[in-house]
Amino acid sequence: MFRVIAGLTLCVGLAATAVAQDAKVARGEKLFVEQKCTLCHAVADKGNKKGPLDGVATKLKPEEIREWLTDAKGMTAKMKATRKPEMKAYTLPKEDVESLAAYLMTLKK
Repeated sequence: MFRVIAGLTLCVGLAATAVAQDAKVARGEKLFVEQKCTLCHAVADKGNKKGPLDGVATKLKPEEIREWLTDAKGMTAKMKATRKPEMKAYTLPKEDVESLAAYLMTLKK
């Protein structure tokens, strides 16, 4: 009986985590639009095709994506990025950065 209860608790916990992650990703996608990221970047051929982000999750680690969002100038130097103009520095609340990063981590192709 203990195993059944423990198993159910684990399943409910995982489901709750998945729902929270889905909400974070949805919020990140909304922020991507609200922050007008498509002026410089494209996802699924929507936006500026000079800055495609399709597949970004296969190229960068989550912490690197967060770093791009919080210190674009530093990441430009660190990654030796040559694209002009450089990504603008934005000051976003930590929760927004986490949501944007969660959304960008879904872009695997």
